[in-house]
Amino acid sequence: MEIIHVSAECYPVAKAGGLGDVVGALPKYQCKAGDIAKVVMPMYRTKFLYDNEWEVDFKGSSNLGNWHFDYTVIKEKTNKLGFDLYLIDINGLLDRQKIYGYNDDAERFTAFQIAVVNWLSNWEHRPDIVHCHDHHTALIPFMMQFCYDYQFLGSIPTVLTIHNGQYQGWMGWDKSIFIPRWDLWKRGMLDWEGNINPLASGVKCAGKVTTVSMSYLDELRVNANGLEKLFEYERGKCVGILNGIDNEVWDPQTDPYLEHHFDIQNVTVGKQKNKAALCARFGLNPEKPLFAFIGRLVGEKAADVLPDAIRTAIHHTQGNASFLILGSGETAVEWEFQQMTGIHSGVFNAVIGYDEKLSHHIYAGADFLLMPSRVEPCGLNQMYAMRYGTVPVVRSTGGLKDTVVDMGDFEGFGIRFDHASIADIDYSVGRAVSVYQDKTHMEWMRKHMMQIDHSWERTVDEYKAVYQSLK
Repeated sequence: MEIIHVSAECYPVAKAGGLGDVVGALPKYQCKAGDIAKVVMPMYRTKFLYDNEWEVDFKGSSNLGNWHFDYTVIKEKTNKLGFDLYLIDINGLLDRQKIYGYNDDAERFTAFQIAVVNWLSNWEHRPDIVHCHDHHTALIPFMMQFCYDYQFLGSIPTVLTIHNGQYQGWMGWDKSIFIPRWDLWKRGMLDWEGNINPLASGVKCAGKVTTVSMSYLDELRVNANGLEKLFEYERGKCVGILNGIDNEVWDPQTDPYLEHHFDIQNVTVGKQKNKAALCARFGLNPEKPLFAFIGRLVGEKAADVLPDAIRTAIHHTQGNASFLILGSGETAVEWEFQQMTGIHSGVFNAVIGYDEKLSHHIYAGADFLLMPSRVEPCGLNQMYAMRYGTVPVVRSTGGLKDTVVDMGDFEGFGIRFDHASIADIDYSVGRAVSVYQDKTHMEWMRKHMMQIDHSWERTVDEYKAVYQSLK
């Protein structure tokens, strides 16, 4: 089976979040399972682009409304990522360093999708599946079925995976001219509440829709940023498939970022060595339980309540717990953490930004990972943490609910709470400090969670079943 993944992100080429991690891993494991998986994405000007060798695969042209553009498809020569990787370049639109955040993102990603479909239309054969990821690629199923120049591609089954349904790519109808000549009778397949909504269009037009956890699929029916009725109506084509993690990248026994490797047998000693190095770097006490937060400092992650929650927890634990933050996002939250670094020196520190190497050090050295997310479609951080024997302290939502069992339940190994509030976070920190003091229980939790299988091999089988249902 030949699967074409179309995405705005793919680790390590360009990554802003979990979407990049998934698209960087799923195709690799599909290839290992015997299928042919390929990834096509925009040609951002990233370090990966300049550090690797490429060959031109195709040159073509198309139109974005009244603007005629040329595009080039290049292919990575060495199969470095374990699958064929293609990048599409459009001068003036995709030749930028950042993935998102430009005023013309609607034009950028619409042109990218047009180029993808135009490129596919020039293939001498047809792939078995076109697998689209999030709203940046969700117009492709519509184009393949209802754009006159590409309708002959309509027999190729399409799958749309929703990594985060809060972002939908809304466009005004004035931008409908961007889409190649299409059947005007199909206006309803683009429209949602008076706008072009690419994510809604993808849900309507794709053969199957998957979400990145089972609980998130249920949540979209009641909280989907305006698309709740659509997910309820289309529930028959929707499937929840929990993401996996790349056990080759995330392995405390072999992780090249770590100085002190460990496995399930020596997890307590190994983590303590990593913790000591981490605490020495950030001026923290390695004898105290260490809580970490890794991620975007945005409302979805409940980052706005974290500063007050941590201040409250520091007060209630009487300074007998340490906190370390790695992330960036809202300026006000960044500023608060920077102020706290000085005020709570010795029990708190923060690194504003993102550092892949440091994130691995934190997973290996921290005792607890805080994830108070308001929205968490799947969450990979808690699975990384578990792989490294770090206890997840999470809000009961989305994939966090599907992957973390509270220590108060049978064979529970984590800590869950219900509300993204100061009180719930503070109470959960108190529970964590208590279990930290019980060394036997703590070691059992670490060993238990490290044995849980969150590998991609399991997930690949579930996606294959979805693909085969479309044949």
